Amino acid sequence: MSQAHPTTGAEPDKECPVSMELLGEVYRADDYDLPYILEEIPPLTRARLAGYLYSKSHMHQLGLKVARACERDDLIRAVGEIGSVIHGQASLKPAPVVEDPKAAAPAPKKVSLGGAQAKPPAKKISLGGSQAKGRNFDFD
Repeated sequence: MSQAHPTTGAEPDKECPVSMELLGEVYRADDYDLPYILEEIPPLTRARLAGYLYSKSHMHQLGLKVARACERDDLIRAVGEIGSVIHGQASLKPAPVVEDPKAAAPAPKKVSLGGAQAKPPAKKISLGGSQAKGRNFDFD
């Protein structure tokens, strides 16, 4: 079974409030350029874009970034009461990253440059008997 692939590129989403070209610009923009791109979009369209992006799981965070450039009232007008929720989430400071001590990397193993492991201490052997008292023979 062969699969056909479109040759004209992605089809625009009918729910997206901006052109595919502008959506691509917003998607590719870094944190420095994004505010400049967003200020060129009319406030209500910008709010609709924030709601659209927020509703897509893979663009949720980008939706919050766009929502930071929107007024709460515009978000509510554009997407309803969820606009208030989006505005609230966009206004929150990101939670600090807390490292889980269990997830921390294990302590590095100690490295010895001394070569082979040290020999265990030599065993002392007693030959027993009264004459051998106090006589120990060390064997290496």
